[in-house]
Amino acid sequence: MNVTWEGPGRDGTGWEELSPYAGRCRLPGWDCTAGLVVGEDAALMIDAGSSVREGARLRTRAHGLLGGGRVTHLALTHPHFDHVFGAAAFAGAEVFAAVGAELVLGEGREELLADAVRNGANPGEAAEAADLLVRPRHLVSGEWTLDLGGGLQVLLANVGPGHTGHDLAVLVTGPGSPEIVFCGDLVEESGEPQAGPDAVPSRWPAALDRLLALGGEDALYVPGHGAVVDAAFVRAQREALARRFDVP
Repeated sequence: MNVTWEGPGRDGTGWEELSPYAGRCRLPGWDCTAGLVVGEDAALMIDAGSSVREGARLRTRAHGLLGGGRVTHLALTHPHFDHVFGAAAFAGAEVFAAVGAELVLGEGREELLADAVRNGANPGEAAEAADLLVRPRHLVSGEWTLDLGGGLQVLLANVGPGHTGHDLAVLVTGPGSPEIVFCGDLVEESGEPQAGPDAVPSRWPAALDRLLALGGEDALYVPGHGAVVDAAFVRAQREALARRFDVP
């Protein structure tokens, strides 16, 4: 499917083109990335925003690009509120996450709600999102390949733990374009990587090694927050994390 990307924007209304079939938004508030990958037969959204309202806005903008089509798949890179609280807006989509994320999105939803409010989310919107939170149907323990049609394949890879215990990366491979790796918050460009209580610092550098092995030297690496980076940036952040946490 030919997509005319609308141009970059940090207010959630524009798409930054990464390739003819992949783009991303930088959403307001926490500067989170949401990605969209469009094949001939299916469309994949990567992360869903920080509220049901934000997810609905993402869905509407995506459907506009798809010319009446819809988002058929949703990949959640990790179970933090700013990336998953919009998932309920994507009714009917097949939802994927790293194995174990379903427990956080089920039994751990009260902690997700508390974390959202601590970080400045609207309490009413956060409570609504927590109540409607979608648990993933498809759990990735190793790798899972999606064929979106037209020669476009997407590899979902459980590369964690690191930023959380359940980190999923998305590798986009298609004709005539460099590979694209959506990293979730394993990589952050707009600030220092955040290590909360659910982080696994001792294994974070190894997760970045796996990211680099997936994408290679020429890939575009799309962080969970901030501008698109290259392999050298990811490697430098890996070394910084190793020094910070005193791990090899």
